[in-house]
Amino acid sequence: MAENPDADTTGPASGGGQRRELTARLTVPEMDCPSCAQKVDKSLQRVDGVVDATLQPTTGTASVTYDSDRTTEAEVVQAIENAGYEVVNGGHNTEETSEGGMEIAPPSEVWTSPRAKKTWIGAAFLTVGLLFEFLLAGQNIAIASVLNYPLHIADVLFLVATVASGVPVVRSGYYSAKNRSLDIDLLMGTAIIAATGIGYFVEAATLAVLFSIAELLEDYAMDRARDSLRELMELSPDEATVLRDGEEVTVPAEEVDVGEAVVVRPGDKIPLDGTVIEGESAVDQSPITGESVPVDKTAGDEVYAGAINEEGYLEVEVTSTAGDSTLSRIIEMVQGAQAKKTESEQFVDRFSGYYTPLVVVLAILTAAIPPLVIADPISVDLAGYGFTFASDWQTWFIRGLTLLVIACPCAFVISTPVSVVSGITSAAKNGVLIKGGNYLEAMGEVDAVALDKTGTLTKGELAVTDVVPVGDTTEDDLLRRAAGLERRSEHPIAAAILTRAEEAGVGDLPDPSGFESLTGKGISGEIDGETYYAGKPALFEELGFDLARARRETDGGVVAEEAAEADDGAFAENALTALEREGKTVVIVGTESELLGAIAIADEVRPASKWAVERLHELGVERVVMLTGDNEGTARAIAEQVGVDEYRAELLPDEKVDAVEELQAEYGEVAMVGDGINDAPALATAEVGIAMGAAGTDTALETADIALMGDDVGKLPYLYDLSHTANGVIRQNIWASLGVKFLLALGVPLGLVSVALAVVVGDMGMSLGVTGNAMRLSRIEPDRFSDT
Repeated sequence: MAENPDADTTGPASGGGQRRELTARLTVPEMDCPSCAQKVDKSLQRVDGVVDATLQPTTGTASVTYDSDRTTEAEVVQAIENAGYEVVNGGHNTEETSEGGMEIAPPSEVWTSPRAKKTWIGAAFLTVGLLFEFLLAGQNIAIASVLNYPLHIADVLFLVATVASGVPVVRSGYYSAKNRSLDIDLLMGTAIIAATGIGYFVEAATLAVLFSIAELLEDYAMDRARDSLRELMELSPDEATVLRDGEEVTVPAEEVDVGEAVVVRPGDKIPLDGTVIEGESAVDQSPITGESVPVDKTAGDEVYAGAINEEGYLEVEVTSTAGDSTLSRIIEMVQGAQAKKTESEQFVDRFSGYYTPLVVVLAILTAAIPPLVIADPISVDLAGYGFTFASDWQTWFIRGLTLLVIACPCAFVISTPVSVVSGITSAAKNGVLIKGGNYLEAMGEVDAVALDKTGTLTKGELAVTDVVPVGDTTEDDLLRRAAGLERRSEHPIAAAILTRAEEAGVGDLPDPSGFESLTGKGISGEIDGETYYAGKPALFEELGFDLARARRETDGGVVAEEAAEADDGAFAENALTALEREGKTVVIVGTESELLGAIAIADEVRPASKWAVERLHELGVERVVMLTGDNEGTARAIAEQVGVDEYRAELLPDEKVDAVEELQAEYGEVAMVGDGINDAPALATAEVGIAMGAAGTDTALETADIALMGDDVGKLPYLYDLSHTANGVIRQNIWASLGVKFLLALGVPLGLVSVALAVVVGDMGMSLGVTGNAMRLSRIEPDRFSDT
């Protein structure tokens, strides 16, 4: 808990002055369900000065913004405690700042807590009481009386069980009534008091004990759900080894400033985002980017907090504080994602608002009406089964009590939040950041996926793909001359040729004189007294070379696998056209009188792109489309390589928006995948915007709905599969919990459902069932392209 000065805002106060708003971050472990949060919210609303409250049952935390001139943090804490929930780290003012990241309730000792001990005591007395009631009836003697009503041994044992296990329930029910919240605590507390008041001690004790056990099981299930969130919190180390004045000093990570150097030894976690300044090592970035293979890091490379140094010694210059690291932003966004309700959650909230009052009314009517209208027991034959409708008050009161238990929509209400938490945290651990449950749900419903080309389907980096010498020229000679010319150029093509020359081991590059850039055509320079040129085929046609044969289209449009060498020393027929049809940029090298050869350069397709497109189709995506600003020839070549259903080329940013809208009109919901910067308008237009390679990129993290932290287009099928499965789990949870409640409610008037069955199946069983079903999502892992 902390007042957060970073969140302070000022604005006009009632007296025309300024007001100061502070945000208190509080941990409320027992606030673990939507109805609990609703109760706390109603209590906070009565505090004058509370401006806003964000309550998150899945993390057990509350973030309350208040006007410090009108109220205090202590009053905020008191309001939460007035709702019946303990604030474990609050109740006093502080000027400490929460250093980013996610607040979450600490692990709880569910089975040894005070509530658990009271439950076990109640269970023991209930068991002995049942023993006297049914097996040792002869020894079940009266030992006291109240208002002339005899109390037997079993009755006293049941009363002790009711008090031991039921007091916490009744206490919670009191706070619910105080805050006018019709929730399970109020319903169960009322049922326990009513049963005890009219002498139904067996039912009261059974209800108190079974419901307390159900609550403990639900607490355990929620704590398990919170474990996945705690794993994210534990990724980044709390301490860092910093170099200060030539010495290594171990300090808390939040005390390290930008620009300081930290030491990371083999096996250590990198404490903060930074740049390697000394050493080299393989770094496991899977906690951040989801990459399955460690990445080699040397001086100048970026590293992220939470990544693991595998083998070498590294010194890292810190580039962001603990609260502003990539990992911290991921954790903060995962926390924020819990607050964005999906359409399913909104439906559940609306439905439960009608469901609970309706069933409560039915419970009251069930207890009151039948004894008044049924004079004698009525036997009815339904589908061959005989049922008797009793006429006594006792029977119908118990049935009304049972309906009161069924009125609680607990399992129904938590069915969606636990699924969303499980899905989002599972994705985060696999390098996919989903910024809201609504986006998790929407991604599983998309009908078409639009993909940017550069940086998404391709690597976004130019590389030499073909070296085609002619005549007596060798590949090394061709690369030496080309690299010698290009070493004076700053064009990306020059960088690609120089890289290829270095990889090929071509040394002693000539240093040209009289270097000249021929705008839009190429470059020239003098080597060994002769002028050499490197540029487009059009440049050499201007110099007098006839390249018509090499650039001729074949009738069938067949692409040659390899450009063969011609007998006359020129390019083979169709050789240049074949390269251009593959989407490659052709650079010819030569003099005014001789051609040395051609070098083809292209933005290479990512190895996983073709597989990702195929996998999306297998999973049920109807249409996969490539959108690019590149030329028609390049777009066509890339589209053929990766297997998209269609492509649209030469698009400006606003034309990509038009293309997305056309896809929406034709197919339905669309997901757009891009770099998060140039494609921002199209990302915003699509139902789901997905940014590639967002690790360390603030803009991509902010603009996209979903961010693939690494440059791995192979994560798209995993994302769709996870989201689609999550939607199925949510539907299963909602309809299963509703269906079970409905069947139990039907069985109550027929005498088929007891109080114990209603608690064990309708409340405890379904709550555990939906939570366990939701946890299945954490087992979904990405397919690795290298394994397919």
